[in-house]
Amino acid sequence: MKGKVIKSTGSWYTVLVENRKVVECVIKGKFRISGIKTTNPIAVGDNVEFEMEADGKGVIHKVNERKNYIIRKSINLSKQSHILAANVDQALLIVTLAFPRTSAGFIDRFLLTAEAYHIPTIIVFNKIDLFENDEKAMEELNAFIKIYENIGYKCYKVSATTNKGIDTLEQLTKNKITLISGHSGVGKSTLVNTMDENLDLRVGEISDAHSKGKHTTTFAEMHELTYGGFIIDTPGIKELGLVDMEKEEISGYFPEMQALKNQCKFNNCVHINEPKCAIIEAVEKGEIAASRYNSYLGIMNGEELNTPL
Repeated sequence: MKGKVIKSTGSWYTVLVENRKVVECVIKGKFRISGIKTTNPIAVGDNVEFEMEADGKGVIHKVNERKNYIIRKSINLSKQSHILAANVDQALLIVTLAFPRTSAGFIDRFLLTAEAYHIPTIIVFNKIDLFENDEKAMEELNAFIKIYENIGYKCYKVSATTNKGIDTLEQLTKNKITLISGHSGVGKSTLVNTMDENLDLRVGEISDAHSKGKHTTTFAEMHELTYGGFIIDTPGIKELGLVDMEKEEISGYFPEMQALKNQCKFNNCVHINEPKCAIIEAVEKGEIAASRYNSYLGIMNGEELNTPL
């Protein structure tokens, strides 16, 4: 039998088959996918083949080739990675300017990872209702959005509280497999529940002490949308891993740097302190945003990138 993994608890996998039926499955023996060292050999979004056992459970024996996947660092002490989801059409990165405040470094690290794994990303600025009467905050938000729109990312302002922009999100996600991501507390689950009232994703509280979200999603899970398509809800991500990526490659996943890197004097330029570097010159001229370049330096230096917007 064939189906799509819609939920994983690490040992059991819920597989969606024809007629919207689901089968609980386990992995056959020691299951590993060659060339990928991860804590989870099978992820939400994987297309799998399995055999039914006499007790009504399935045993997965094959994972079909993935068109893409996205990872984060494993939460254990090993240096392995954890696959968040596979075979996605796009990602919606949900960010907020306040309560909690998403760091520019986190946004840039997510975009870099998505670029590396060939996942188109749309940036969604949630809780816009908190700023609509604050002219200074709106100016800051618009200036920040301009940075990302100028390098080719689509950005949208939405509010789950007032339903602003919800129709647009429905149009963007219709008939597609969409990964929803972002820090805990930015309103991912509330947004999805607003987009499709038949879903009832658990909504977390905001911790007053740190204005950060409390984790409500433990494992990635795929939800079918009544208007067509699927949403993959992911755990609030604290860090994304850059696995199997050489430092020389990193600038290639910053679109504005990729466009200029061939203009540098040296072919092996890493755009930090080399003479006649086209990227450094573009930063000095304001053609590349300082926040983006600082994120690049942070990634090159292995920093956690918690710089505020």
